[in-house]
Amino acid sequence: MRVPLSWLREYVELPAAVTGREVAEQLIRAGLEVETVEESDLTGPLVVGKVLTYENEPQKNGKTIRWCSLDIGAAEPQWVVCGAHNFEVGDLVVVVLPGAVLPGGFAIAARKTYGHVSNGMICSSSELGLGDDGTHGIVVLEPGEGQPGDDAIELLALRDDVLDIAVTPDRGYCLSIRGVAREVATAYGVPLSDPAGLTPTGSGVDGYPVRVDDADACSVFVTRTVTGIDPAATSPRWMQKRLLASGMRPISIAVDITNYVMLELGNPIHGYDKNLLSGEIVVRRAQQGEKLVTLDDQTRELDAEDLLITDASGPIGLAGVMGGATTELSATTRDVVIEAAHFDAIVIARTSRRHKLSTEGSKRWEREVDPNLPRYAAQRVADLLTEHAGGTTLPDETVIDTHPKPAPVNLRADHPARVAGAPITIEETVRHLESVGCTVEAAAADAVAAPLAAGVHAPALVITAGAPADARGVVGGGVVAGDDLLTVTPPSWRPDLVDPNDFAEEVIRLFGYDNVPSVLPAAAGGQGLTIAQKRRRRVATALVGAGLTEVVSYPFTGPADFDALGLPADDSRRTTVQLVNPISDEEPSMQTTLLATLLRTAERNVGRGASDLAIFQTGLVFLPKAETKPAPLPSVAQRPSDAEIQALYDALPDQPLHVGVVLTGALTPTGWWGKGSPAGWADAVQVARLIASAVGVEPVVRNAEYAPWHPGRCAEFSIDGTVIGHAGELHPKVCQAFGLPARSSAVELNLGALIDAAPESISARPFSSYPVAKEDVALIVPAEVSSAEVQAALTEGAGELLEAVRLFDVYTGEQIGEGKKSLAFALRFRAPDRTLKENEVAGARQAAVQVAVDRFGAVQRVG
Repeated sequence: MRVPLSWLREYVELPAAVTGREVAEQLIRAGLEVETVEESDLTGPLVVGKVLTYENEPQKNGKTIRWCSLDIGAAEPQWVVCGAHNFEVGDLVVVVLPGAVLPGGFAIAARKTYGHVSNGMICSSSELGLGDDGTHGIVVLEPGEGQPGDDAIELLALRDDVLDIAVTPDRGYCLSIRGVAREVATAYGVPLSDPAGLTPTGSGVDGYPVRVDDADACSVFVTRTVTGIDPAATSPRWMQKRLLASGMRPISIAVDITNYVMLELGNPIHGYDKNLLSGEIVVRRAQQGEKLVTLDDQTRELDAEDLLITDASGPIGLAGVMGGATTELSATTRDVVIEAAHFDAIVIARTSRRHKLSTEGSKRWEREVDPNLPRYAAQRVADLLTEHAGGTTLPDETVIDTHPKPAPVNLRADHPARVAGAPITIEETVRHLESVGCTVEAAAADAVAAPLAAGVHAPALVITAGAPADARGVVGGGVVAGDDLLTVTPPSWRPDLVDPNDFAEEVIRLFGYDNVPSVLPAAAGGQGLTIAQKRRRRVATALVGAGLTEVVSYPFTGPADFDALGLPADDSRRTTVQLVNPISDEEPSMQTTLLATLLRTAERNVGRGASDLAIFQTGLVFLPKAETKPAPLPSVAQRPSDAEIQALYDALPDQPLHVGVVLTGALTPTGWWGKGSPAGWADAVQVARLIASAVGVEPVVRNAEYAPWHPGRCAEFSIDGTVIGHAGELHPKVCQAFGLPARSSAVELNLGALIDAAPESISARPFSSYPVAKEDVALIVPAEVSSAEVQAALTEGAGELLEAVRLFDVYTGEQIGEGKKSLAFALRFRAPDRTLKENEVAGARQAAVQVAVDRFGAVQRVG
């Protein structure tokens, strides 16, 4: 909302020296978001001039210039060159003289042009910073609007600050000069002259006939009729200037006035050419298949949910969004039917989005409009049409009003002080509430005796008592204590004030957020990160230390992701938690695997040239339960019971914590130090082992086939027989679907299960200074037996003397037979208190081999 400071001054008695930036600071303190303050860089001399003479002089380039003499109140005429022709001798114009600077830093000096020395120039609207008035000519003042030599800057109010305010959805009343003026008056503690404070002169009956078929969508509808307007009349210059400064282009007298009143009061207005209306105006929902040509000449297919303005001919307007072309005000319109209504915010918002049509009117309806305004807005438009377009306002008036009155709310007198933890007195509370338009009274005796309204105590918001419990204040002539109740009725333009905490927020913002003490709650001693949080951080630290980068992705997915991952049709990961209102129709579900979003992240990076990636993410996956009951809706009046809380948890899907990793391209780059190495499936398996070791867990690893990994290059990780994840090389089709380099690898583990399986503490093995005994053993086992299983058997059999075991070779070939493989392990033995003897080492080695023989039928390979 663009707000000229000069327009605000018309309704607020601001000190003359107050600047736009100072007003912006006050509004920001009151909670409004002022984005910019545009300050005029115009400097004089800029004066009114009277055209004395001019000569038309054709030029070789085909252009005709005028060599003009002007009376600027000096002893001698001022001679200037002008390229415009929309003035005559005797007209009053705006003349900028040498030494002045026009908006945009355009400095004016005497200069020779077209064979003459032009001492200044005659100004157009755009050159004065008033915008393009559509004539492409210079500004011609009305007779009597000034005298030669008058200061044109002061006469036309050209030096004006404009505040650009970003209005939040709960402050829809600030999409008007009236609303912003109220905030300014409150901030400065000065009187407000309400522009809606006029007296309607209409009869309230016998106006243009109207029928409202949907009172929920249209609760107020007012019409006034003005006849005999002069369609050739032009909007007064002050009105055009304010429209331009507010970001709207002047069009015609009738349209300009309706736009002006919308900006002034905040109530969108629509005008109909009375002679083009056919029968009664009816407000109703659209019928399927109806069409409407709107003012932008677009034919729109209407939906059954659209709210329409119709007459006997059919739809004539998309209510609250845009009027129809069939009843448009035109250059021949002499009789105008004024419509001022109140439409439901949700209905208009959905219509606007459905038709992808956002207008100044729809923006206001979406943020709620004062339902008491329509009659005053219609009267204001009628008065301006009568005054500036020569029309006659008929006394007949249609008024339909079914809008409910604002409901009063009870709250403790010291509630704002308790919420803010600040010394806000009861008198301040009442004063601030009344300044925003609320009516405040001491609650009746029966209201005090009744249970407090929901949220009155707001225990979750109380920081500390800001006022003494026995504080007293005078309300309505009676003494009120802090724990007494006030009955507060919000004004009609504040539909957002429905809860005691809403009123507390109003009081606190006017008290000043900067006056609220910054007091941190005292934390209980001995607290800190939980064991699970520490282990999760340990994993992240280990991965970052290994060269991976953490990323964060949205947890939304869809069928296309599952197809790209190559998941079978019956894969449980395709059963998802569906969103009622998804951000994207292509991603309507919560993720059941981290790989979908993680691979999309890798795809975006590879598409931008970063093909060597090592990224990871930790996050929740959402697994729907087989049977769930709908979540209950506990009352806000009190804390939910334990049973209700448990029912809420039971209604939630399972949400295990996972960790995912993607490796693409080169693991180490090629350079002067030598040839780099590509990331492969073994690196992915090693990253998975790193994650497990970071929390002190040693999972069992075996071969597996599991999408989206490549068969034969996929490792399955399990703890006590329960699978916790997989790692390995991605299937070639998956790499192709996501646009990744060939042989990219990935990991996904159930991090929550790893953390739960971790020991409470990780004990370090005592360091031994005695020498290590090295033994190697090669075992021939069936090909389907995993090396991890054999390694676990060796570890179990070797006993306490075994310090480390490592697989260093895998061999398959004719020498060991078909369906078998040879696994070579390096065993390292060491005692903490002595040097091991040969027979001790041999015994431990043989015990280790024997377990593998018994368990897998292993045969020790010799030579």
